[in-house]
Amino acid sequence: MFNTGFGKAVRGLLEIIMNFVFIAPDFPDNYRHFCDRLNKNGVTVLGIGECPYDALSDTLKSSLAEYYKVDSLEAYDQVYRAVAYFAFRHGRIDWIESNNEYWLSMDARLRQDFNVKTGVQPHELSLWRSKSAMKPVYRDAGIPSARQHKVTTIESAAAFIENSGGYPVFAKPDVGVGASDTFKIEKACDLEEFFRAASAEDYVMEEFVTGDIFSYDAICDSDGNPLFESSFMCINVADSVNNGTEVMYYVLPEVPGRLREYGRRALKAFKVRSRFVHFEFFRLTEPRAGLGEVGDFVGLEVNMRPAGGFTPDMINFAHSVDVYKIWADMICFDSSADINAGPDHWCVYASRKDRFTHLHSHEEILGRYGDKIVMCERMPGIFATAMGDQMYTAILGSEDEVREYGLFILDDQAQIVIPSLYDRSTY
Repeated sequence: MFNTGFGKAVRGLLEIIMNFVFIAPDFPDNYRHFCDRLNKNGVTVLGIGECPYDALSDTLKSSLAEYYKVDSLEAYDQVYRAVAYFAFRHGRIDWIESNNEYWLSMDARLRQDFNVKTGVQPHELSLWRSKSAMKPVYRDAGIPSARQHKVTTIESAAAFIENSGGYPVFAKPDVGVGASDTFKIEKACDLEEFFRAASAEDYVMEEFVTGDIFSYDAICDSDGNPLFESSFMCINVADSVNNGTEVMYYVLPEVPGRLREYGRRALKAFKVRSRFVHFEFFRLTEPRAGLGEVGDFVGLEVNMRPAGGFTPDMINFAHSVDVYKIWADMICFDSSADINAGPDHWCVYASRKDRFTHLHSHEEILGRYGDKIVMCERMPGIFATAMGDQMYTAILGSEDEVREYGLFILDDQAQIVIPSLYDRSTY
C-alpha cells in the first residue's frame, strides 16, 4: 500500500505521531508481542494494567514508552485517569485497545470519552457481545445457525425444546466469554436443575448441534477486508470444561472454502473494522433439519479478539507468518507486506489433565516428538480447566501424523475421541 515516495512519507509520519494505549498488555503473556511489533513500527505504546512494572517481561518493558499501574482495571475512574495522564503527557490518543473480550465495553467507553474514533463505540457493541443479537445478523448474512430461545421461564423453555426437535439443548450466558457456565440439558430434570442453578434470565438456549468446532481467524483492515485468514479445528472445549475431557486442536494448512466464504460474510455483517477476530462455526457430523447435511458449516458465535491461549503462536508456526506484526501493520498502515505464502503445516496442540493416568510418559513424548515439538509448557491455573495442565504443541506434515500424535499423547485412558481430520470435501 505504501510503495510510493508519498506513501513512505505518510508511513513515517504515522510512526511519529501515533499514540496507542494498550489495556492489560501483560495478559495473556503473548500479548507482549503486539506491543513489541507496534513499537518496532515506531508507535508510542502506552500500557495500563494491574501488574507491577517490575514484574513485566523485559520484552514488554522495552516496548512501552510508559506504563501506568492501576489498583484494578475494574475501577473505571482509575483507568480513565491513566488515559488522561497519557493524553496530557503525550498528546492526542489515537488508539485504545486491549484485544480482550472481557474489556470490550471498557475499551469502547474510553474511546467515547477521549474521542478516539479508531475502534468500536459503546452503541455498536450489542451485535458483538449478545449471542441473541447475533442470530438475526447470521440470518441476514445467509449463514445457517442453530435455533435459539432467550430464556425467561421454564414453561417457555420447555415449549422451545419441544418445537426445536426435543432434547438435548445447550444453554449459555447471553453475554459471556469462553465455555464456562454452560449447560447441556438432556432431560426434563436437567431443565429443572438449570433453572435452580443459573440466573436463567441471562441465558440463551439453543438446539443441540452435533459437530466439530472450526474457527475462522482473521485480521481485517478498516473496510472489513481480511488481510490474513486462518482456521483451526478442535475438540469441543465445552466438553473439556463441563465433562473434564482432555484437549486437542490444530491449525489447518488452509481455510476450507465454504468456511472462508462464511467468515468473510460475517466480517461484513458484524461491521468489523481494523481488528483481529475469532469466529466459531460447527461443521455438522450429523444432518440437522433446517440447518444442513454432514460437512456443512453452521455459525456458532463471533469473538472480537484473537483466539485464546497460544493459538496466535500456533498460527505463526502453521503458516510461517507473524500475526503480531500483521496486526501491528494493520494498525499503522491498514495493510501488511509481511504475509508469507508458506510453507504451511498442521500445528497441533494436545494437552493432558493431571487427574488422568496415561500410557506414555512425558519423557517418552519428548523422545518420540522432541524434534517436532515447538512448545512444551505447564498451563497457568486460570486456563487449566479448559486447556489442560501440560501442553505439547508440534508442527506436523500430514493428517496421519496429526492422528498418530493425538493418540500417542491422549490415549484411551484419557477418555477422549479424536474427531475426524479436516475433510477436503468441504473445500
